[in-house]
Amino acid sequence: MKNVLLWFRIVRPQTLFASLCPVVVALLTMGEPVGSWTVAWMTIVCALGLQVLSNLINDYYDFVRGTDKKGRAGFKRALAEGEVSEKQMRRACLLTLAICIITGLYLVLTGGWVILAIGVTALLFAWLYTATSHSLSYLGIADIFVFLYYGVIASSGTYYLQTGGFSWEVFCAGAVCGLISMCVLLINNLRDMDDDRRVGKRTLPVRFGKKAGEGLMLAVVLLMPVMAYLAFGLNLPMLVLVPGLCLFAAVTKAKGATFNKLLMCAGLINVLYVLLVAVRL
Repeated sequence: MKNVLLWFRIVRPQTLFASLCPVVVALLTMGEPVGSWTVAWMTIVCALGLQVLSNLINDYYDFVRGTDKKGRAGFKRALAEGEVSEKQMRRACLLTLAICIITGLYLVLTGGWVILAIGVTALLFAWLYTATSHSLSYLGIADIFVFLYYGVIASSGTYYLQTGGFSWEVFCAGAVCGLISMCVLLINNLRDMDDDRRVGKRTLPVRFGKKAGEGLMLAVVLLMPVMAYLAFGLNLPMLVLVPGLCLFAAVTKAKGATFNKLLMCAGLINVLYVLLVAVRL
């Protein structure tokens, strides 16, 4: 049981709303009954698997590079704390990769080359996020890919699997999820600015400063109700602006470990947005 709880923490369950929410939002936004619940559940499993894989790869390579150290301000990392070995983490990556491939092949058989392209690029960017000398997170351009793969691509791909087509409303609805996930990454990068600077991780706050990071977050928050309006008109999902602004205000005053609580709050905003979409008028 102790090992189960350890690995449950390692996969970062508090982050998994980022991959789950755009899939659920797409299913809620379809405007018609779900075509296949089997495909829907396989989509959810594959999306969660891809995020878990990205988290594990991130943990492994940030430890190898020396970015994650024991006693870091952020959530504890099992490798840095000596709770698991590098070999165990590599095995976990391979197991998760196998789950992604199995569920992904099922979805490719359903959706064809479009889903194959999404799946292959998702795996590629899960690897490129941290693993190479030119990793997305170290170059400071990861925000773009977070918006795409935890937002519009996830929602549009889900809709395509159910209908064989695309929808502007679903695209915009998923964009809100992507913007919320961008906030998660920005909070993470603001918290880790000093550590990232020391190891050459050139996130946006490292490149341009704390105020620039906060400014981008404010712009992202203000864009959320705009995309919600484009998807649903004047409706309840636009209220996502309220918790978004509260989160931004808290981030501007946060220090140290306080950022960890705000990361969890950002994840919950994604859940709140899904609920607003579910009960919209």
